Amino acid sequence: VQLQASGGGLVQAGGSLRLSCAASGRTFSNYAMGWFRQAPGKEREFVAAISWSGGSTIYADSVKGRFTISREFAKSTVYLQMNSLLPEDTAVYYCAAGGVLVTTIRGYDNWGQGTQVTVSS
Repeated sequence: VQLQASGGGLVQAGGSLRLSCAASGRTFSNYAMGWFRQAPGKEREFVAAISWSGGSTIYADSVKGRFTISREFAKSTVYLQMNSLLPEDTAVYYCAAGGVLVTTIRGYDNWGQGTQVTVSS
Protein backbone atom coordinates (compact mmCIF):
# COMPACT_ATOMS: atom_id res chain seq x y z
CA VAL A 1 0.00 0.00 0.00
CA GLN A 2 1.23 3.49 -0.85
CA LEU A 3 0.70 6.30 1.63
CA GLN A 4 0.63 10.05 1.03
CA ALA A 5 0.61 12.35 4.06
CA SER A 6 -0.45 15.98 3.95
CA GLY A 7 -1.77 18.79 6.12
CA GLY A 8 1.32 19.92 7.95
CA GLY A 9 2.21 23.54 8.42
CA LEU A 10 3.11 26.34 10.80
CA VAL A 11 0.72 27.08 13.66
CA GLN A 12 0.88 29.02 16.91
CA ALA A 13 0.81 27.24 20.25
CA GLY A 14 -2.77 26.43 21.20
CA GLY A 15 -3.82 26.10 17.60
CA SER A 16 -5.02 23.10 15.60
CA LEU A 17 -4.06 21.16 12.50
CA ARG A 18 -5.51 18.12 10.78
CA LEU A 19 -3.15 15.72 9.05
CA SER A 20 -4.38 13.39 6.34
CA CYS A 21 -2.89 10.19 4.99
CA ALA A 22 -4.34 8.82 1.77
CA ALA A 23 -3.77 5.14 1.00
CA SER A 24 -3.72 3.52 -2.41
CA GLY A 25 -2.73 0.29 -4.04
CA ARG A 26 -4.21 -2.26 -1.65
CA THR A 27 -7.33 -2.71 0.45
CA PHE A 28 -7.26 0.06 3.02
CA SER A 29 -9.44 -1.82 5.46
CA ASN A 30 -6.89 -4.62 5.77
CA TYR A 31 -4.48 -2.39 7.68
CA ALA A 32 -4.08 -0.90 11.09
CA MET A 33 -2.86 2.67 10.63
CA GLY A 34 -0.48 4.66 12.75
CA TRP A 35 1.03 8.10 13.08
CA PHE A 36 4.60 8.63 14.24
CA ARG A 37 6.73 11.74 14.55
CA GLN A 38 10.38 12.64 14.57
CA ALA A 39 11.78 15.85 15.96
CA PRO A 40 15.26 17.11 15.01
CA GLY A 41 17.95 15.12 16.78
CA LYS A 42 15.44 12.69 18.28
CA GLU A 43 14.27 9.20 17.47
CA ARG A 44 11.00 8.55 15.71
CA GLU A 45 8.24 8.05 18.25
CA PHE A 46 4.71 6.69 18.29
CA VAL A 47 1.83 9.17 18.33
CA ALA A 48 -1.44 7.33 17.65
CA ALA A 49 -2.86 4.26 15.93
CA ILE A 50 -6.24 2.92 14.85
CA SER A 51 -7.32 -0.64 14.17
CA TRP A 52 -8.34 -1.93 10.76
CA SER A 53 -12.01 -1.61 11.74
CA GLY A 54 -11.65 1.78 13.35
CA GLY A 55 -13.05 0.38 16.56
CA SER A 56 -9.88 0.65 18.63
CA THR A 57 -7.37 3.44 19.07
CA ILE A 58 -4.14 3.94 21.00
CA TYR A 59 -2.44 7.21 21.91
CA ALA A 60 0.91 8.22 23.31
CA ASP A 61 0.53 9.74 26.75
CA SER A 62 1.95 13.02 25.49
CA VAL A 63 -0.96 13.55 23.08
CA LYS A 64 -3.91 11.96 24.92
CA GLY A 65 -6.83 14.33 25.14
CA ARG A 66 -5.38 16.61 22.46
CA PHE A 67 -5.04 14.43 19.35
CA THR A 68 -7.66 12.24 17.71
CA ILE A 69 -7.03 9.58 15.08
CA SER A 70 -9.82 8.50 12.75
CA ARG A 71 -10.26 6.77 9.40
CA GLU A 72 -12.64 7.24 6.51
CA PHE A 73 -13.06 4.07 4.46
CA ALA A 74 -14.79 5.72 1.51
CA LYS A 75 -11.70 7.86 0.95
CA SER A 76 -9.10 5.32 2.13
CA THR A 77 -7.77 8.04 4.38
CA VAL A 78 -6.67 8.25 7.99
CA TYR A 79 -6.68 11.55 9.85
CA LEU A 80 -4.90 12.99 12.84
CA GLN A 81 -6.75 15.92 14.38
CA MET A 82 -4.32 17.84 16.55
CA ASN A 83 -5.68 20.40 19.00
CA SER A 84 -4.05 22.49 21.72
CA LEU A 85 -0.72 22.18 19.95
CA LEU A 86 2.47 22.76 21.91
CA PRO A 87 5.94 23.75 20.69
CA GLU A 88 7.13 20.28 21.66
CA ASP A 89 4.75 18.82 19.07
CA THR A 90 7.04 20.24 16.38
CA ALA A 91 8.26 17.34 14.25
CA VAL A 92 7.96 15.60 10.94
CA TYR A 93 4.85 13.42 11.12
CA TYR A 94 4.70 10.08 9.31
CA CYS A 95 1.76 7.79 8.64
CA ALA A 96 2.23 4.04 8.47
CA ALA A 97 0.23 0.89 7.71
CA GLY A 98 0.62 -2.44 9.43
CA GLY A 99 -1.04 -5.73 10.17
CA VAL A 100 -1.99 -5.23 13.79
CA LEU A 101 -2.65 -2.40 16.21
CA VAL A 102 0.71 -1.76 17.87
CA THR A 103 2.83 1.17 18.99
CA THR A 104 6.20 -0.03 17.73
CA ILE A 105 7.89 1.14 14.54
CA ARG A 106 8.73 -2.43 13.51
CA GLY A 107 5.02 -3.24 13.58
CA TYR A 108 4.41 -1.17 10.45
CA ASP A 109 5.60 -2.27 7.01
CA ASN A 110 4.50 0.65 4.88
CA TRP A 111 5.42 4.27 5.44
CA GLY A 112 4.46 7.51 3.80
CA GLN A 113 6.68 10.51 3.34
CA GLY A 114 6.62 12.89 6.25
CA THR A 115 4.77 16.16 6.64
CA GLN A 116 6.30 18.94 8.71
CA VAL A 117 4.42 20.37 11.67
CA THR A 118 5.90 23.45 13.31
CA VAL A 119 4.34 24.96 16.43
CA SER A 120 5.56 28.41 17.38
CA SER A 121 5.50 29.68 20.96
